[in-house]
Amino acid sequence: MFHTTIKAALAGVALVALGISGAQAQQALKLGYSLAPTSHYGVGATAMAEELERLSDGKFTIEQFPANALGGEREMVEGAQIGTVDIVITSTGPVGNFVPDTLITDIPFLFRDYEHAHAVLDGPIGQEILAQFPNHGLIGLAWGENGFRNLTNNVRPIRTPEDTQGLKVRTMENQVHMRAFQELGVLPTPMAFPELFTALQQGTVDGQENPIGVILSANFSQVQDHLTLTQHVYSPALIILSPIVWDGLTDEEKGWFEEAAAAGAAAMREKVREDADNGVATLKEQGMQVVEDPDRAAFEAALQPAFAEFAERFGQDKIDAIRNTGM
Repeated sequence: MFHTTIKAALAGVALVALGISGAQAQQALKLGYSLAPTSHYGVGATAMAEELERLSDGKFTIEQFPANALGGEREMVEGAQIGTVDIVITSTGPVGNFVPDTLITDIPFLFRDYEHAHAVLDGPIGQEILAQFPNHGLIGLAWGENGFRNLTNNVRPIRTPEDTQGLKVRTMENQVHMRAFQELGVLPTPMAFPELFTALQQGTVDGQENPIGVILSANFSQVQDHLTLTQHVYSPALIILSPIVWDGLTDEEKGWFEEAAAAGAAAMREKVREDADNGVATLKEQGMQVVEDPDRAAFEAALQPAFAEFAERFGQDKIDAIRNTGM
């Protein structure tokens, strides 16, 4: 009787162990981002999740936490560092506070068009920047996309740099963006994205700047009257993985994550282009007054003092290497 009881107990322990092993074999990962599930971030997250599950035969699954459910972008990047967040899709805005080399991509009027930006980021320059991430406690899996940023406000139409004087504009927590806006006479107001809609609604700030897809998905047409297609900065996005997850992967599994992130980035870029092509018409329908042909040359000329500072900070040779890619 005693031996039968022992055998039964051991069998139960074995079954429990098998259950634990099965649970460990499948790993659910938390992926956070700041926009709606229907946004380009959501499209990219879904494409990445599907590809990772396919490549790993279900070993790795991704649960999405959109709309700042895991905190603002800076908080999510910090979470990736310490392992409370597994994957983050984020703008480069706050990432320069963690990986300074990313800030060079935020220089205004640096990229000619989407094709130029992709050639830089997918080529040696962009990959060298991603290679710096592990030195700062993060894994940069791929460059995604936000698109070219445009200015909105509630005060007046913006056509020239003079029109921006005195406007209080929310910027990302990004030193390069803030310095450029200061040169234009704007009062840059760094603010986490989750606070922005209310700040615009209450008049705490006059305006903000974002790509068309973000303006659409965040419903800024409800709280902003004027849109100017300044396209003053090309804004990449990043797919970032926690090093705690990365360090637990085999080489084969790391390849799955890189391939899945590439699929997510490609889907994100496709959605951004779709929003850029069609979104302005939607924003007009929603009541925004749109300036489609601002004097971009005048804006670029007005920023020359800031460009001189950026050259000193980042190196004119590095800036020229970006500008000359694909020429």
